[in-house]
Amino acid sequence: MRGLHADTGYLLYRLGLRSGQLFNTFLQESGLRLRHYAVLRFLATSEGALQRELSTRLGYDPSAIVGLVDDLEKLGFAERRPAPDDRRSRIVVLTGDGRAFLRGTDEAGLRVTNDLLGPLGPAERETLHTLLLRIAGDGLA
Repeated sequence: MRGLHADTGYLLYRLGLRSGQLFNTFLQESGLRLRHYAVLRFLATSEGALQRELSTRLGYDPSAIVGLVDDLEKLGFAERRPAPDDRRSRIVVLTGDGRAFLRGTDEAGLRVTNDLLGPLGPAERETLHTLLLRIAGDGLA
């Protein structure tokens, strides 16, 4: 019988847990969690998104997106606006305060990544990133 550490899926799972723990620790002071951060990072690369699009692209349950966006609105980091092509729908957009928050997290985020990938050299990190992008394929936002 194979041990757990011989199972690549398990190792990816453990790495994901560790990454989430590190990011949540770094975000703890702001009151946000990794899921909030993911929404903000996604919004930073778009002109706004419908909540159902956020759910699909980030892989979160639609009901979770509602709470995450509510939290971000309370902090002034995101806001809901009428969709230009369907006034019954609302798009979520990043605010200036949300952009400022993300700029302030860039260095700390790099420290978290460096801590996580500490055992790897620069070429190995690039290879890992390339392989993860290939594996994730269209599942990434």
